[in-house]
Amino acid sequence: MATITGFIEKIKFRNEENGYTVLIATDQHDGDEVVMVGNFAYVGEGDMIQATGRLTEHPIYGEQLQVESYEIKTPEDTLSMERYLGSGAIKGIGAALAARIVRHFKADTFRIMEEEPERLSEVKGISEKMAMAIAEQVEEKKDMRQAMMFLQNYGISLNLAVKIYQEYGPKLYGILKENPYRLADDIPGVGFKMADEIAGKVGIFTDSDYRVKAGMLYTLLQAVGNGHTYLPLNELLKEASELLKVAPSAMDKHLMDMQMEKRLVVKNTPEGQIVYSSQYYYLELNTARMLHDLNIRGGIPEMEIKSRLLKVEQQESIQLDGLQEQAVMEAVNSGLLIITGGPGTGKTTTINTIIRYFEMEGMEILLAAPTGRAAKRMTEATGCEARTIHRLLELVPAPAATARDIPGAPGGKGGPSGMAGMHFERNEENPLDADVIIIDEMSMVDIHLMHALLRAVNVGTRLILVGDVDQLPSVGPGNVLRDMIDSQCFNMVKLTRIFRQAAQSDIIVNAHRINEGQPVDLAKRSNDFLFIRRENPDAIISAMVTLIQKKLPGYVKAQPYDIQVMTPMRKGALGVERLNQILQSFLNPPDKTKTEKESGGTIYRVGDKVMQIRNNYQMEWEIVNRYGIPIETGSGIFNGDMGIIREINDYAELLTVEFDEGKRVEYSFKQLEELELAYAITIHKSQGSEYPAVIIPMHSGPRMLMTRNLIYTAVTRARTCVCLVGLPEVFAAMAGNSMEQKRYTGLRQRIEELYALEEEE
Repeated sequence: MATITGFIEKIKFRNEENGYTVLIATDQHDGDEVVMVGNFAYVGEGDMIQATGRLTEHPIYGEQLQVESYEIKTPEDTLSMERYLGSGAIKGIGAALAARIVRHFKADTFRIMEEEPERLSEVKGISEKMAMAIAEQVEEKKDMRQAMMFLQNYGISLNLAVKIYQEYGPKLYGILKENPYRLADDIPGVGFKMADEIAGKVGIFTDSDYRVKAGMLYTLLQAVGNGHTYLPLNELLKEASELLKVAPSAMDKHLMDMQMEKRLVVKNTPEGQIVYSSQYYYLELNTARMLHDLNIRGGIPEMEIKSRLLKVEQQESIQLDGLQEQAVMEAVNSGLLIITGGPGTGKTTTINTIIRYFEMEGMEILLAAPTGRAAKRMTEATGCEARTIHRLLELVPAPAATARDIPGAPGGKGGPSGMAGMHFERNEENPLDADVIIIDEMSMVDIHLMHALLRAVNVGTRLILVGDVDQLPSVGPGNVLRDMIDSQCFNMVKLTRIFRQAAQSDIIVNAHRINEGQPVDLAKRSNDFLFIRRENPDAIISAMVTLIQKKLPGYVKAQPYDIQVMTPMRKGALGVERLNQILQSFLNPPDKTKTEKESGGTIYRVGDKVMQIRNNYQMEWEIVNRYGIPIETGSGIFNGDMGIIREINDYAELLTVEFDEGKRVEYSFKQLEELELAYAITIHKSQGSEYPAVIIPMHSGPRMLMTRNLIYTAVTRARTCVCLVGLPEVFAAMAGNSMEQKRYTGLRQRIEELYALEEEE
């Protein structure tokens, strides 16, 4: 065993989850550099360390000390003190100032810093304010080190321990012993289960008030993950009881307390009581109020609109049908308008006519959609720039304390996950500068994004919402478009006529047949809607590989990577996870020229097609020109964004993905859990996208997944060709299964309540 005392010169590598660190220290006795390897709770460059361990010889890096125990020491001799203070460990003290401090106080330097910090101002160049700032840093480093050691006793990772210390400081000891469930409320990354584990180690009882309240809120939060904004009281009590292992009666008494604490809102409905976490109730209520305020009528005479519309039709060489014409008329005279309809019913023509009409009036028009792919499609269809809603609202890092405690605020406690530290620049104080705002693919917009959008729209600005209400609802909580339509409080035009050109497409005709519950003739010889019968999963996969590699690229004039396999399930023989491994082996097999990285059981290889699987609002991207010079930068990569791995750098531990529009993003190897292979994706993840061809395996699966609106959504993602591969009876069962997963959302009720109040007044 060897013991070495020295200064930490450089931290070469550190895993913030488990503390595994490789550092270089300078031995204080002979000045030699020593590489130390081990698990360190909290160390920083400039610290003086005394480490004990075994000296080993690494084949590449040479001699290393495998550290078994260590201690951070306070330097005792004046030379060590001067070196520590001048190392950069304390901000504001460089080598020259460190020398003056030690020369003045000698061996008493650290006692002065800890016990009489005001005396530091005796040294030339240090004001009283600076003296106190230096003392605070010395104390904080000592406090933080102690906190790291304390939190590790409870199985808390170092990365999380730093967040806890930054949130609570020295108060963390009292909080952990009294109410560790506060961590789940206050700190991103700490859920109820982690807080509950800590509480068990601290010795908090199973029926503790803190535990029961935290468990009820956690149950509501889990429901949000499934798209709900509230739960019926009976369901909440049942699910929370199973989670907490306490009787439902033990929770009844907390309902009133949590309402008084403004943490829950309980509403009476004809079906019984329902329970919201407060932020989701106010998200819905404020969304309803803003929609109500925008919903005003104009007074432009019908003949005047028709006269101008005729000019647009003549200029564009188009002729609108009655419903399209009605949509334009409503757009001109409505503060808020919903346009809905299936594929081929003329939504794009209607939007384009509305745009041209308002352009002729000299109005400022903004276009947006929920995803990058949907915005790109909108741009191509209209010839006008469309942005994602996030870019429209100017998502940026938030200044300190912005929106932290505002229920439902982006980045606040009710905001979407991943938005901590971010906010939208556009809001009621800095609204969007436009006369008309048109949002496409509205079925994808959840309650968070709708609330943020409405905050940035001035009353008097026309807001036109376009979408297909029969598609799958948003991935995030809420059912905004359906709730708005079902309330019957807003002007809505539903386009139903399939136009002649669209009627020649079996994709469009069959999509409507599926949606209306009518049979589809799978035996028909079609140019764009093909059914290939295969009996078992392996035969289905073999047919899909042949289609992607040989049959479809030439037929639809696209690369194999542009052809998308979509499946209802994640697990199973034809689930996303298995399909991606198989398709990767055919479409991007191992190659000596292609770097690869294994992470979490997945091999990522240069050239792989990948998808971002959660919103990351802080992730920075850049678009570079052909010379490699950045021409545009920004932040935010979102759930469902797809790209190609362009580079894997083992030395820097970085993987570079190029997304749509040429956005390049660098992922550290620790962030690879945010990516998954995307040769096959779930149908849910396809929302808002369009592909030259889609391939859909048709084999047995859970009835709750194999639904009509799922297959309808999948079919409508294809631009040129749909290939269904498998069993006809499975397709027929899906098309006949009109069951939709129930979402508990209350936006419709909040809207109806506002209009009912207005009528009473």
